[in-house]
Amino acid sequence: QVQLVESGGGLAQPGGSLRLSCAASGFTFSSATMRWYRQAPGKEREWVAAISVSATTTTYKDSVKGRFTISRDNAKNTVYLQMNKLKPEDTAVYYCNAAYGMDYWGQGIQVTVSS
Repeated sequence: QVQLVESGGGLAQPGGSLRLSCAASGFTFSSATMRWYRQAPGKEREWVAAISVSATTTTYKDSVKGRFTISRDNAKNTVYLQMNKLKPEDTAVYYCNAAYGMDYWGQGIQVTVSS
């Protein structure tokens, strides 16, 4: 049974940082491209960042480039999203996604950026 469990969300001030983690199980993590998505209130879910199976390639949505960093630890079956210089417009529910034959999703975790 595939499981993706996000953690590390919460409240941050503008300019602050948060680190999201996504612990994976039930599939061969090292063979899956991993992505982070987010969905703000009233908006569609959007892609944020992706990392290749060997972590050699990372890609980002333009609005987070230079502020967010995606990484993975294949020994721990975990993908991370380090979010720096947070802005109020980063407020959203963040979802971990695994592309492994089909798409698998975590339950999502709230990130709120507010003073």
